Amino acid sequence: MARKIGSRYTVHQVIGRGSAGTVWLGEGPDGPVAVKLLREDLASDQVLVGRFVQERAALTSLDHPRVVGVRDMVVDGDDLALVMELVQGTDLRSRLEREGVLAPQAAVSVIADVADGLAAAHAAGIVHRDVKPENVMLDLLSPPGPGGAPRAKLTDFGIARLVDAPRRTRATRIIGTPDYLAPEIIEGLEPRAAVDIYALATVLYELLTGFTPFGGGHTGAVLRRHVTESIPPVPGLPDGLWRIIAECLAKAPASRLRAAELADRLRKQLPALAGLPPLAVPVQRAPAEEAPTPGEAVYAEADAGSGTHRRRRGPAVPLVPAPSPDSTRDTHTSLRRPSPQELASYAAESQAQRNAAPAPSHRRRALVRRRRMLAVLVAVVLLVAGAAAAYAAFGAGRDGRHGPARGLVPHSWTSHGPPL
Repeated sequence: MARKIGSRYTVHQVIGRGSAGTVWLGEGPDGPVAVKLLREDLASDQVLVGRFVQERAALTSLDHPRVVGVRDMVVDGDDLALVMELVQGTDLRSRLEREGVLAPQAAVSVIADVADGLAAAHAAGIVHRDVKPENVMLDLLSPPGPGGAPRAKLTDFGIARLVDAPRRTRATRIIGTPDYLAPEIIEGLEPRAAVDIYALATVLYELLTGFTPFGGGHTGAVLRRHVTESIPPVPGLPDGLWRIIAECLAKAPASRLRAAELADRLRKQLPALAGLPPLAVPVQRAPAEEAPTPGEAVYAEADAGSGTHRRRRGPAVPLVPAPSPDSTRDTHTSLRRPSPQELASYAAESQAQRNAAPAPSHRRRALVRRRRMLAVLVAVVLLVAGAAAAYAAFGAGRDGRHGPARGLVPHSWTSHGPPL
């Protein structure tokens, strides 16, 4: 059934769903559009509506081929809507789940497109804050890029900032998607352009391997890994590409590349990546039964009121429903921000976990050392036993009262007679 949005737009059917609202196929004065209707609770928040109006000029002026353009923003009664360019294609998450990891050249081509879009946004003073595969649209009508990769466009600009209104979240809360959160967001710093670079490098890692570098397990463990752990190089990935990913995943925001520089360096890698097949990297996820450490447990739960807590699963509905939803990919998840003391305990908890479960290579080396020590000990025992037997035999042969020991006739005696 058709529905009017404001005075200029009519929506016909739902084409996507997310935690912030639903996306409808609509019609406007200039043709087909995508209309994102925000949730009712967001539309009824006057602070958010005020921010929505303030952001209108910045978002509608962001015009770039690698960005899904915001054509209009409508406030009409209970309706709060973003009118966007209609992209004929699919989102990157759906492509990843349907076809698996991308070949390195195709993955790098897609991410370079997104980096171009981010460069334009950052130049306009806009930080996305929720870069992830769900928010990357693949334009299937445009000619493909290197490696046959579809051209990519970044969407949902401004949604995270709108939802992060002062009355909706406190300084003790985190707005974002755990798998893609930069460490400085977890530590309570103001999100700047570098958080988008960190998230985009995480997406590139996921396109190449099939999993995010710090994801898996409960939310508290994911946050801890972002802050305290580093990742080893991906097996089979060219060194030049790995160095780019490592720079963009640096813990210090100032150490990361800028968006324009990232796009340029990625495109320089494309010729060397031609013809490389998708990587075969074993999935390395935290075991499902892993229990959170005390410092992590508070982040695996969300306040449920009245002093009780429950495990947060989130209200997210994927754009294309997946067979097994991953709670760490919820859009705009509201998490409790760690205190400085709790952040300091992260490193100790990580070290304790490593000490409690040494890496397999360490265990193998320890086993080899024990086997070598046992072999040396056996050799020494045999040598001592042999020396004792020889001493007893020769000592008995030199005793005049008894003569040589029966059955023991040294070779030198039979050849040259007894020793003088």
